[in-house]
Amino acid sequence: MYFKPAGLQTGIGSMPYINPKDALEIIFENMPEIPYWPQLPLKGSAEGFVFQFLTPLVEAGLIQIDGNKAFFCTDSMDWEESLTKFYSIYLSAVEGDQQAIDAFALPPQAASGFYAYLDYIEEKGIKGVRYLKGHMAGPLTIGFNLKDPQGKFAYYNDQLRDLIVKTLAIHGRWQANRLSELGLPAIIFIDEPGIGVYGKSDYITVSKEMIKSDLDEIFEQIHIAKAIAGVHSCDAIDWSILYQCNLEIVNLDVYSFSDSLLPFASELKEFINKGGVLALGIVPTNESALTETAQSLLDRLKTLFSQLASRGIATSELLAQIMITPACGTGLLEPDLAVRIHNLTKEVSAKVKEML
Repeated sequence: MYFKPAGLQTGIGSMPYINPKDALEIIFENMPEIPYWPQLPLKGSAEGFVFQFLTPLVEAGLIQIDGNKAFFCTDSMDWEESLTKFYSIYLSAVEGDQQAIDAFALPPQAASGFYAYLDYIEEKGIKGVRYLKGHMAGPLTIGFNLKDPQGKFAYYNDQLRDLIVKTLAIHGRWQANRLSELGLPAIIFIDEPGIGVYGKSDYITVSKEMIKSDLDEIFEQIHIAKAIAGVHSCDAIDWSILYQCNLEIVNLDVYSFSDSLLPFASELKEFINKGGVLALGIVPTNESALTETAQSLLDRLKTLFSQLASRGIATSELLAQIMITPACGTGLLEPDLAVRIHNLTKEVSAKVKEML
C-alpha cells in the first residue's frame, strides 16, 4: 500500500489508565491523524499484553489460563480433538468465513480500550483522522511466555508455534477488518520485543528464517484485509530481519538504540527505496521525558539523519518515509508522565514536518 507519512505521529500500545475514555482523550488530542486504541494493563491480567490474544486457543481447549499463567494442554486426552476443532475454524477463516474470523476477535473483557475506541470514533466522527492504528502481540513474545506441561517454551515446539502464529494471523485480519469498517485504512503493528532473543547464546535455535516466516504469515492476513502492517521492537536488534519481511513500517526506540540502525544502513536504504517507512521512537518512555524538549529530541534526530546520510540515505528521501512515536508504551508509568510523552510526540512531529 502506498504510504508516505511525512512525519505523522502515533503511539505505541498501552496507557496508564483504568477508564479508557481518559486514555482516548489524550490520544486523540496528540495523535489526531493516526489515533491508536489503548491497552489498559492496570485493569488486570485479562488485559495483559499476552493474554488479550489467547481466547481462540482457550476456547478450542488448547490452552489453560491459571491466574497470571497460561500453558498449552498437550497432555490432555482431548488434545487431538481440540487441534481438529481449531484448525477447522482456522481454515474456514482463511477462506473468508466471517463467523470463523470473528472467533479470533478481541473479547470485550480483555480489550475495553479497543471497544471504547470504536465507540469514541463512531460518536465523534472521523474528521481529521487519516488512519486507524491497532496493535497486537507478536509470536516470539507469546511463544516465550507460554509453556508446555513439561515447562518448555512453546516457541521451540513447531506445533505450538504454528498454533500461535495462526491465531495471531487471523486475529490481525479480524482487527484490520473491524477498524476499516469505520471508513478509513487501518495500520496494524505487531509489538514484538521478543525478536531481541535472536543472536543471543541462550536462544541459538531461533533462526532468522523462523522469525521472518512467522511474521510474514501474519502480515499476509493483515494485507488480505487491505491494511498496512508494521512491527514495533524496543531493543537493538538485527534490523535486516524486518527490512526483508513483507511489511510497510519498522518502529524502534531510537532514543536509546539509534546506533543499532547504522550497521544495517544498506538494508535500510533498500527498504526505504521500495516504500518502507521508519517509525522513529524518539520520545523516551521514562523520566528522561521530563527533561527533554521537542527541540532537544529533534536535535537527536538530526544527528541520526546525518549519520544515515553519510551512509547513502538522503535526508530528503528519509523525511518523506518517517513517522514519530514514543519509544514504547506508557502503560506502567504515572499518568502525568504519559501525558508529557504524548505532548512531546506531537511537538516533535510538528518540527519534523517543518523540515519537509
